[in-house]
Amino acid sequence: MDAAFTAEQDEIRRTLREILGKRCGPDEVKAAVRTAAGHDRELWQQLARQLGLPGLAVAEEYGGVGCAPADLALACEETGRVLLPSPLLATAALCVPLVTALGTEAQRSALLPPLAAGGLTAALAVSGPALATALALTGEDTAGHWSGGGRAGGVQARADASGGGWRLYGEVAQVLDGHSAALLLVAAHTGGFARSRTLLFLVREDAPGLVRTRQAVLDETRPQARLELRDVPAELLGDEGADVLGALAATGRTASAVLAAEAVGAAGQALARTVEYVRQREQFGRAIGSFQAVKHRLADLYVQVQAARSAVYYAAWDPDQGGLALAQALEALRLTAGEAIQLHGGIGFTWEHDAHLYFKRAAADELLFGPVHRLRAHAADRAGLFAAPAPVPAAAGPSGTVPVPAPAHGAPHGAAQDAAQDADPAGGPRTTPPASPPAPEKVTV
Repeated sequence: MDAAFTAEQDEIRRTLREILGKRCGPDEVKAAVRTAAGHDRELWQQLARQLGLPGLAVAEEYGGVGCAPADLALACEETGRVLLPSPLLATAALCVPLVTALGTEAQRSALLPPLAAGGLTAALAVSGPALATALALTGEDTAGHWSGGGRAGGVQARADASGGGWRLYGEVAQVLDGHSAALLLVAAHTGGFARSRTLLFLVREDAPGLVRTRQAVLDETRPQARLELRDVPAELLGDEGADVLGALAATGRTASAVLAAEAVGAAGQALARTVEYVRQREQFGRAIGSFQAVKHRLADLYVQVQAARSAVYYAAWDPDQGGLALAQALEALRLTAGEAIQLHGGIGFTWEHDAHLYFKRAAADELLFGPVHRLRAHAADRAGLFAAPAPVPAAAGPSGTVPVPAPAHGAPHGAAQDAAQDADPAGGPRTTPPASPPAPEKVTV
């Protein structure tokens, strides 16, 4: 296997870094997240026109670039470096794969071209704080209980009495880019208890009965919204027999590699900014970066970031490893952002400092897609690391006897030999006790 990047991938990385370096400084990021859209619309259109960023993983027949998900992950490493606020994650990493996998040919032809061109943005809405569960990042829920399960809560769907579609009612919180997306993919429960199932529905931004409210969140570069659906008309994505849960799990595997790439890019940039600062900041007449204790801490962070980057590149090639790579990347970002605040000293602890942008991203991503220990536990379960070994039946000897087991840990030395001596050669237990050892001979001195 050739693990080197292609010339096209290197060109995407170089061009994207050049554009974002000019347009996405910390001040520009802070200004963009405070707009009504939550991102710089002009920059988003530039990235769509010049690089085809939202359509990297869309097939050419639908107006996309036709690259693999690995190319999208590599591009997201650069967007993560500058903490780019954009609809890229919600649109390209979450919604496009679902439309591709579940949509009818008419739906794919109508939706994928504008999504790939950046003119249409989309958001995935799942009930409650269950995005990681719905994407099968932290556990398997084959019954789809996160969607409501026929009980109160979540989003419920019912077929329109006139036969003209579906109606949705319920509430969804923590929807990434849900306040600005023109198209919503809403996961809803239908069928009651008898035919309980989870389906995905298309809801337009101007649908009657839809109320969207932008929420106050920790990380403003990940804008979220609360959706209220009051008898909202919706279109079923695909057909009623579609494997929605399987498609969500497959989307979660590819999205986890993209998220991990973003986290590694952010961690690498936070480390680079910290190294630059400790080279300039002086204490006791010398740069604080020359102190051995500071060097050791930075060296540990470098190893952590590089290990996470290696895991991300492997997951970009094999999406089945995305969950483990995401855990490694989120942990690296959390540790690097925390150390960045401490090594910046007193100025680093002020809420307005740029280091807190990375710290907020680390905390918010772990809340949305983690936590790290659950990501690792699920990866271990999938790999079967903690599966109980199958019992081995005892084999009978030539005469039908059962071999004597080995002594347990802590048994006195020779216990196995004693047990073997107590057994009768014919196969049954000895009925008479073994002969006692002879008494010691008395010697007169």
